[in-house]
Formats: sequence, structure tokens, C-alpha cells
Amino acid sequence: MKKTFRKRWFITVGCILGFVLLWESLSFANTDSLIEKVDRLFETWDKPGSPGCALGIIQDGTLIYACGYGMANLEHNIPLTSKSVFRIGSTSKQFTAVCMALLEEEGALSLDDSLRKFLPQMPKYAEEITIRHLIHHTSGLRDYLTLAEIAGIRDDDYFTDAEVVDLLARQEELNFKPGEEHLYSNSGYFLLSQIVKKASGKSLREYAEEKIFQPLGMTNTHFHNDHTRIVKNRASGYAPKKGGGFVISMTTLPMTGDGGVFTSVEDLFLWDQNFCDNRLGESGQELIGKIQTPGVLNSGEKLDYAFGLEIGEHEGLTMVSHGGAFVGFRADMIRFPEQRLSVICLANLSTFDPSGMARRVADVYLADLIKDKVGDKTKPEPEKPKFIEISEEALKAKTGNYYNKKRDAIWNIVLRKDKLQVRAPFTRFLISPISPTRFVAEGVPFRLEIEFDKNEDGRSYTLHVWQEGSELGTYDPIQVVEPKPEELKAYVGKYYSGELDTAYLLRLKKGKIFIRHENPYKSYPKAALKPTFMDRFQVERWKLNFIRNKNEDIIGFKVNAGRVQNIFFEKQ
Repeated sequence: MKKTFRKRWFITVGCILGFVLLWESLSFANTDSLIEKVDRLFETWDKPGSPGCALGIIQDGTLIYACGYGMANLEHNIPLTSKSVFRIGSTSKQFTAVCMALLEEEGALSLDDSLRKFLPQMPKYAEEITIRHLIHHTSGLRDYLTLAEIAGIRDDDYFTDAEVVDLLARQEELNFKPGEEHLYSNSGYFLLSQIVKKASGKSLREYAEEKIFQPLGMTNTHFHNDHTRIVKNRASGYAPKKGGGFVISMTTLPMTGDGGVFTSVEDLFLWDQNFCDNRLGESGQELIGKIQTPGVLNSGEKLDYAFGLEIGEHEGLTMVSHGGAFVGFRADMIRFPEQRLSVICLANLSTFDPSGMARRVADVYLADLIKDKVGDKTKPEPEKPKFIEISEEALKAKTGNYYNKKRDAIWNIVLRKDKLQVRAPFTRFLISPISPTRFVAEGVPFRLEIEFDKNEDGRSYTLHVWQEGSELGTYDPIQVVEPKPEELKAYVGKYYSGELDTAYLLRLKKGKIFIRHENPYKSYPKAALKPTFMDRFQVERWKLNFIRNKNEDIIGFKVNAGRVQNIFFEKQ
């Protein structure tokens, strides 16, 4: 197929220092060859009838390649280009965080101000939540999108900023004490948008327009707080349709701060260059240093998360990035500051992996540096594991249920034909032995190893899990309960949460417990509750822990669901 858009840009702005050295070190002379390699990465989507992505590659101040693969709109056969405007989900968070840094520079607030200084309706918890906690995801606030899910709000339901503030103001508990842990929460960045309004007298959309987007010439970028607004060059969002094809996947929600930015590859090029030569505020590069400074926990532990930016590495090279995912849109923008290379990948398909694709593009352009890091002429392929055979009896001895307390996750290991299979939340994979006690996962995109460590009883095992050589955690053996139908009757009833103003009905059907929202038209898990420990059940990603009084009567349950912990439902 002839490309719908294939134009190379050579716009030289900023970031010029060290150009010659960089050119030599990255071996960019054969540009056409590199671009051909990049194009091949996106062949799957580069066709009529398919959503896809817009790609931008920035090298030393120049947008050296900007291209669209696939369609922006399937109804009108409009192709994607570098001018296409996408919703970028949580990649928006860096713009919200910069607004907070600019407001502090102006003296309108301090990052150490209490949340309640600007939003006094929020609960007075034992320890104050500060703006800094919100920025670094260390506030302990429950995630409002997960709260909405537990409350039964459907994906297509509409609610307002005021309703979200009211929902968060009803939360009596936090996931943890502020500053004690890092747990990603959209609530923090949504509340930052409300603080901008209080501190500046302007909406986040208005403030960011005046302080960021206009000064940088980002004329096709805005915070989208009005779903009726007409957006030129807008790409529609899509999700795969069962049986083939696609369905529209968009939202009418007006929330901003945690997301909500609409932008293009060409505008994000301008944003990228501002990291090299800051034109915002009054402090010059000091602002750029500030927003790339990671947060710190109360313990002194340094995080990887800065101001809406993750400071990490890829193939041994420092990388600054932040992905985004909402409805039918996916986005990532990665920067290698030392190499002055950036990759922007904006997609309008819910199953697209922009983070993985952006890194694959970077690998093409950083190949020589990666080789140097490895110390060989070619990047080595991961060593293929050498599997051995062990007896069926030895395999059976390792089956059972294992629990990781920190992750609150159960792995069920079963014997499937002549191999062990791990059944973890939302995934299943086979593991094969490389020694009598050490196994390697098959069919996963990374090296995952499991060590079976025999316990003192001589019968059970504790699992030690490693991913790419780093220990993920320990799973201890547990006995999963299997309550009888007559025992399950104790759980039947109506349960109400004041924090969510929501009630659920638990019913016994064919020897299993099912949960249903009191409003049958709302969203709720349709599968049966699966028993795990005593008084603990799981359905989808919800974990229900039932609570008994001193008379052993069930008085309620608490729900844990990832970014939300311990929502209490009282038995009526």
C-alpha cells in the first residue's frame, strides 16, 4: 500500500549542542535504511480499514520522521498523519504537574500546602495530604475510576467534576498513610485540576492554554473539558469487535488533570524541545530540573516517579517517559536526554502497545549505543533455557495454591498433562524445569523464573519469583477453602457502602455465591465468587474479605481492587 503520509521533517530548534558528536555516536548516516526498519514495525496497522498510530522521531532538535500508519476515521476513510489529534490519557499528567510547578513559581501555592487548604470539603485524615503527595502518587487516596467501577457506574455513564469531588470527599479511609507508599491514583491528578481552579481562578484548560500551550505554539493541544467541543483533525478511538472489525471507543467524561489532553505528534515535538531550552515561567532550566526530580517516601526511599514523568532506563540508557491509556486511545512519549533522542507514539486503538513500539523504534536508532553497552557487535539474544525432565510425582508435589501478601495475589499451580501451569489473576502460563526446583515460564515476553524452596515440614514449598533477574516476591503455600452450600448461606444478603452510596445483593445459586448491584442495570461482575481463604472470595479483580462479630455473625465485607483498598459494605 502507498503510504497515506510519509514526510520527513528537518526542523532545527534548540538542543544543538554536541550535534557532531551525537551524529557520530549514533551512526545516523543511513537514514533511509533506519526508516525502512521503522516502517516494517508498523506494517500490521498500515492499511485501509484499520486504526493505527502516528509516530514522531526527534533527533537533536529535529523532527526527523513524522508518519501516520492506519486510519484516523474509519467512517470517512481519513488517514492518520502527524497532524492528527489524539486523546493521550495519562500522558497528560506531565502538563498538569508543570502547571503546579508554575503556580508555585508565581507564589499562588506551595507544593507542601495541604490539600484541604484549597478543597476544605475533603476529609481531615490523621495526617495531612499535600500537593506534593498528589503529584508523586503518595497521597493514599483511592482511585476515583476504580471507585466508580465498584459503585457500578458503567463505562458509558456520564458524571461531572463535582460528583467526583463529592465521591472522594465521602472516603473515610486512605489506602495508606500519606508518604508511606507509592500507588498510582488518578484521584490525585484530578484533584490537582481542582486546585488549579482555586489557586488561579482559571480552569486547568484555561491556565494550561495561557501558560504552556500558547507560549510553545502548541496550537492543536488543549485539555478537553467539554465533550461537545469540535476538534479539528481529531482521530476517533476504536476497540476490536468480537468476530472481527472495530467499534467506536470514546468518552463524554469531562475530567481533566489525570488525563484529558488532546494533542498531535507535531505539537508534542514542540513540548519535547522545551526540555532542552525552557521557555515557560521565569526560572529557565531550573523548572525542567524540578519536574524531573523524583519523589521521596517518608522512609527516604527515592521513587522513579517525578512530576507526571517516570525516570527510568531502557537497555542501560536513561529514559524519561509516561504512557497513557483511556477508552480507544493509547499513547507514550519517551526521551533519552543524554542521546537527545525522543519517540512519540500516539494510537487510536485500545489494543495497541505504544510503549513497546516506541521502545522498538528507539532500539533501531540507538542500536550502536546499545551494542556498546553490551560490549559486543550484536545485541545478544536471551539465552534459551535448557529444560530437563523430572518425574510426574515430583511435579505433582509442587501443585497447590500460593499466596503473596504484598500483592494480595494467589497463584494456583496445576499439573496439565506433563507440565505445570500457573493460573494467576488474568493470566495463565506453563512453566518448565531447568533444575529439580527451578522453573522458567514459557510463552511470556520476558524471563520469568520460579524457585520451589522446600519448607521445614518436608512436604510444602515456598515460591521465589524472579523477572529478568530481579526478585518479584515470595509466594507462601496456602490451603484454599471450599465451603459447602449450607455454609455459603451465611453470606447471602444485602450490603451497603456509605462511602459509595451503593448496595449489593449476594445470592446463592446452584451452590455458588453471586454478587449483583441492587440496580440490575448497573455494572457488576457476572461470574460466581471464588472462595480462597476463610471468609475471603474473589471475582475478577475484586477481593471480598468478610468480617464477623464476636458471635461469628457476618456483619459486612471489605473490597480490595488494586488502586482501591478496604471499601466497607455493611450487611443490612
